[in-house]
Amino acid sequence: MTAELTAPEIAARDDVQSATIAIRTDREIGRIDPKIYGHFLESNFFGNILGGLFDEDSPFSHTGPGARRGLRQDAIDVCRELGLPIVRWPGGNFTSAYRWEDGIGPRDQRPRRLDLTWGGEEGNRFGTDEFLAWCAEVDTEPFLVHSCRDVEDAVRWVEYTNHGGDTHYTRRRAANGHPEPYGVKYWGIGNECYGPWQMGYRTGQEYAVAAREHARFMRIVDPDLKLVAVGIPWHQEQWTRPLIETAGGLFDYVSLHLYGASTHLYTGDDDYENIVSQPLYFSERIESYSEMVADLAENAGLDRPLSLALDEWNVRHLEPNGWPEPEAGLDGGIASRDLPSGVPTEGRKHLRVNRWSPRTVADALCYAGIFSAMHRLSGLEVAPRMANTVNLINANAPIAVRPGGMVRSTTYHVWDLYQNHMGSIAVDTEVEGPARHERVRQGDHEGHGGFETRWRTVPSLDVSTTLTEDRASVRIAVINRHRSTPVTTRLVLDGHAVPPRARVRDIGADAGDVLAANSLAEPDRVTLVDRGEVALPGGRYTFPPHSITLLSFDL
Repeated sequence: MTAELTAPEIAARDDVQSATIAIRTDREIGRIDPKIYGHFLESNFFGNILGGLFDEDSPFSHTGPGARRGLRQDAIDVCRELGLPIVRWPGGNFTSAYRWEDGIGPRDQRPRRLDLTWGGEEGNRFGTDEFLAWCAEVDTEPFLVHSCRDVEDAVRWVEYTNHGGDTHYTRRRAANGHPEPYGVKYWGIGNECYGPWQMGYRTGQEYAVAAREHARFMRIVDPDLKLVAVGIPWHQEQWTRPLIETAGGLFDYVSLHLYGASTHLYTGDDDYENIVSQPLYFSERIESYSEMVADLAENAGLDRPLSLALDEWNVRHLEPNGWPEPEAGLDGGIASRDLPSGVPTEGRKHLRVNRWSPRTVADALCYAGIFSAMHRLSGLEVAPRMANTVNLINANAPIAVRPGGMVRSTTYHVWDLYQNHMGSIAVDTEVEGPARHERVRQGDHEGHGGFETRWRTVPSLDVSTTLTEDRASVRIAVINRHRSTPVTTRLVLDGHAVPPRARVRDIGADAGDVLAANSLAEPDRVTLVDRGEVALPGGRYTFPPHSITLLSFDL
């Protein structure tokens, strides 16, 4: 597709395929929790905080006294503009060795420590009060994660943030500028404690016992906490069974971490089909884990409803470990570097994540597909009701921040479309149309034989339909995964033709390159385009290739 083609011109092309979308507004699937559009921040992590949302030397930052000093106002503004339902901090892997008391009090008096997770040194100049001040500035719900290595430490952190009495820790909070309790509701107990890369690595039974003790005593300080337990993406029953049987009644969420992968940086092709099909993998893993948690909870006789928290997820851009280390480019992507010529032929299983690789059109379609999957799974007994992508700022994020400014990535606009223009009630939708039978990549781990894949039928159109809260408007999000072929689609609403006109918004329809990305020089190369009111002749609309389209009309 070229940018010059109009919708009628696309529909007139010889290679246009056809499909039917049948919507049933009387078949409600479930309610979409806005927390699925949540985010994630990790300390000492690739410009996520330092040099991202917090920079004491930046001309864009607050300079006054208190916890707001050093917060970048341009980053605050763009986060407010988007709207952030919930943000997880301080990690991530960083959580496992983090001591929260290192990050409170006068900044110049805070200890500087070796970072045992990501390397280098952590100055602790951004801590609890700075994070919660930033949350207040952007109007988001904070989600704090404790290491699950020390019950006393966890309890005192809750006391510092939430207790309203007159104790040592509440006095410290007042001395640090916040006399009133913060009221932090959401707390994670541990991060990936199943992994030997974590300080505090445990077996499933050991974690279950520790998590139970943490949850019990944290709730003594604040009975209204919402607690997230560590789930696992593999060996699921061996970990999750003791968790649910031992501590399930004290938790509200079980977490799940899932990552997709792109190889376009090193394979010599754009890897497009593999990227846009991976929401099928996400959907299957979420659904299977949900069903297992529900069965275990029923067998354990739990009367407390559980939900899933996909509190780490993203699409990782991989590259060979032997390449020069990537660095942040001033324009929002990767800095220029000298790379070996040709496609690597050896050591391809020794890969790393390029944290500065910008988000592309292909990534945007993948993100949209993951949101659509969570919409369709919203009616599960243990449904995904929170999700936090890694990361919010820099490090493969919706927002790239550099010394000279910031840029909204392609995926920023996916959040805007799904979070701010979709409805809150998912309804049943049937799609008949073109599809392909292909191998779908199962996550980001490449073993000796390459990535694990499974044969799946991948429809060209991925559709999620919602109603607004008042049930007065229908919102249909349609992803056309096909690289180059438009799909002309007949839309049927409750057995009848849809209204003759719809409000149309889309992403990627004008992009000539599936790896197109935004930069400070071209901030709107890929953006959310509002087409206004568009005619649907005969109840039909032609969805451009490699695009995400939202059709809205009133009932």
